[in-house]
Amino acid sequence: MQKKLIVVCLINFLVAALMGLALRFSFLESIGLNYRFLTHAHSHVATLGWVYLMLYALFVHYFISNKIKVFKRLFWLTEFAVIGMMLSFPFQGYAVVSISFSTLHIFCSYYFAYLIFKHHKTHSLVTSKLLKASLLFMVLSTLGVWCLGLAVSMLGQASAFYQIAIQFFLHFQFNGWFLVAVIAIFFHLLKIEDSKLFRQFFNLLMASTVLTMALPIQWFAPHNALVWINGAGVILQVAALYTFFKLIKPKRYALIENETKLQFYLYSFAMVCFILKVLLQLLSILPEFSQVVYTHRNFVIGFIHLLMLGVISGFLFSFIFKNKLITYSKTLYIGVSSFILGFILTETLLLTQGISFYTRSGMLTNYYLLLFLFSILLPLGILLILYNIIRHKNHAA
Repeated sequence: MQKKLIVVCLINFLVAALMGLALRFSFLESIGLNYRFLTHAHSHVATLGWVYLMLYALFVHYFISNKIKVFKRLFWLTEFAVIGMMLSFPFQGYAVVSISFSTLHIFCSYYFAYLIFKHHKTHSLVTSKLLKASLLFMVLSTLGVWCLGLAVSMLGQASAFYQIAIQFFLHFQFNGWFLVAVIAIFFHLLKIEDSKLFRQFFNLLMASTVLTMALPIQWFAPHNALVWINGAGVILQVAALYTFFKLIKPKRYALIENETKLQFYLYSFAMVCFILKVLLQLLSILPEFSQVVYTHRNFVIGFIHLLMLGVISGFLFSFIFKNKLITYSKTLYIGVSSFILGFILTETLLLTQGISFYTRSGMLTNYYLLLFLFSILLPLGILLILYNIIRHKNHAA
């Protein structure tokens, strides 16, 4: 795996984390930027600059046997689109320049999906099915983006149509493309073989991902049928989680023996977050709970960070460390510990404040100050990991 590609992805992640830190500081002092615009920049750089491009690099590394030059050129064109969003969103929000760069990124992603379908090489049916499914979810998610313009022209930004289009994109990006992609790489590394159990897992995962889209639709267009559809999707998701652990159970000794302790702990961290994510979605079966989540922003942010920083980034860090791009030094251990501690502290604080709002107990003492201070640990951890990779002299994968 090319070291410079990973460095670029981590720099994007660091910038996104610093933007998130600025957002939390803005509750303490003015930062001179529009909060909503900076939120758009933070989310786009984190998802498209960090997660998307890391998955891009990993897919090419593991599943493209010949070093086809078009993948390298496409990576840098996609990074150009990310930089464009990074520099335009904080100052104008959704406007001509930022939308142009976002559109460029979407077209790059379509070409990437086409190239992977055409050139990927794997002897594993397991990997191939998950790989293709993740890319199909990626393409499917962009239908939500294309509907935004139509929604605004027809009904306006306050309409249910507009909000559902946004949720459609986010749902199939996070729960479809990102999650299925990291599972594809994880199963590839574990050498999971095709079996009746895997086919059950695959079918459960696909069905649950589609059906749980009913919950965000229910928020903006309530209907009793959507409650039942989401309930069925959540139950199937629990079954998918159960089969996931049954599939990897025979490989647990290989994980312990073949991976370093740090990699094993990162895998464990990601899987614990995966369990929590599914359990929280299970609670959405209760109508009161699903409404509480929607009306209290702390729960929404906490859930998104649980998935993106806990599950997805936990797996991505473990994949990076597996490719001999690091030096096992005190700097690395401090960096990983800082990131995980920052994640745990901020998630706990968001959850506690959300519960406090729900019980009408009001604001926690020094909430915004504590949230800012705990959040410093996240970019600090990323910076130390990035520093370790840059200083590492062995570029080989």
